[in-house]
Amino acid sequence: MNCNSTASHSFKYVTGAQNAWDMLSEEQSQKHITTGSGDLNGILGGGIHCKEVTEIGGVPGIGKTQLGIQLAINVQIPVDYGGLGGKAIYIDTEGSFMVERVYQIAEGCISDIMEYFPCHHDKSSSGQENLQPESFLAGIYYFRICSYTEQIAVINYLEKFLGEHKDVRIVIIDSVTFHFRQDFDDLALRTRVLSGLSLKLMKLSKSYNLAVVLLNQVTTKFTEGSFQLTLALGDSWSHSCTNRLILYWKGNERCAYLDKSPSLPVASTPYAVTSKGVRDAGSSSCKRVRVM
Repeated sequence: MNCNSTASHSFKYVTGAQNAWDMLSEEQSQKHITTGSGDLNGILGGGIHCKEVTEIGGVPGIGKTQLGIQLAINVQIPVDYGGLGGKAIYIDTEGSFMVERVYQIAEGCISDIMEYFPCHHDKSSSGQENLQPESFLAGIYYFRICSYTEQIAVINYLEKFLGEHKDVRIVIIDSVTFHFRQDFDDLALRTRVLSGLSLKLMKLSKSYNLAVVLLNQVTTKFTEGSFQLTLALGDSWSHSCTNRLILYWKGNERCAYLDKSPSLPVASTPYAVTSKGVRDAGSSSCKRVRVM
């Protein structure tokens, strides 16, 4: 086969070009998924972005799973109330997804909607039916993963699932590296497999106009004569996401640090995990909640 025929064959799979102005207009018109904290939304440019992969890492107990559950609930906020009105996929690799807590966070979300839109809520009977905790729980598709082979299989299955469930607007993996750290001995192969999975997730986020959120663990790394905390899989995973948010303790206060973004400055802010879910650090009922 000569070069010309090879080139013409390849062009069959190339889609049309898109100009940069259209791309900017499309990006600016996108709604974001609120985190539940206005301050956290602020450093993220409005919240979690669709068509992007966001990595959220931090030490155990800092609230990664709480934030993941919060996003799975908040993505379902009806369009009439400023939300996306979508559904969520939650891929649980550690067994940290607690349905009772999901119900509690859903109640907190509904309580906030009722508070911010009291008149609107009274007028919308159909909205009242959707604003029930049971409806929010029904809008989360849950996958429990017990090995890295299952995780690979589920991520490969996502495209078919998303094709059948076009209202999904967020995919959350909690956590993305757990089984690969536990069971995968060949580091070079692990890097290649994870790179392939990250490319697939990035493609799905753009093709189906949804957000992908990867929760990640931390590990210790020996640097410049001392041990420092770093996100699991380190450099081999560092290019696999569009945005990176690191959660950490500052005394007794939870803080979030935007470590990586293509368009936003590095920034940090405190936040809280309350009985209602993730909220601003200075909000009322900001009593510290013990989390796993």
